[in-house]
Amino acid sequence: MNIVLQRINSCILSVDEVEKANVGFGLLILTGVHKNDTLETADFMAKKISKLRIFKDENNKINKSILDVNGSALVVSNFTLLANTQTGNRPDFSQSGDPNHAREIYEYFISKIKEYGVKEVQTGCFGEHMHLNANLDGPYTITLTK
Repeated sequence: MNIVLQRINSCILSVDEVEKANVGFGLLILTGVHKNDTLETADFMAKKISKLRIFKDENNKINKSILDVNGSALVVSNFTLLANTQTGNRPDFSQSGDPNHAREIYEYFISKIKEYGVKEVQTGCFGEHMHLNANLDGPYTITLTK
């Protein structure tokens, strides 16, 4: 999995100009599923993200997790995170999971984020062309690969 975490103050996701998700302070989690990813991969990433200390504490130190700050999460599927741009000028997406596999891993990942204690979890629309309007906090962006 390739994941991009962005700390956000808020984020609105829409499809065809219709709002589908709206979250406040927390994380935007862009999620790319590799063709070899397993449920164990998704579980590992969900657990890691839920405990990752990337929010400020009362002393302004980056020392709290999304659970500690009671943050929201917006999880969005994004196969383009698997783009290989090593050769040529057109990205190669052959390492992305096929849609059925990717959907299974993506949905399992969402269930695990919830299971690990993130109280408000909203999602994008798998396979759709989405528009995101994110108010980034920092910006503070982390990439995770497993």
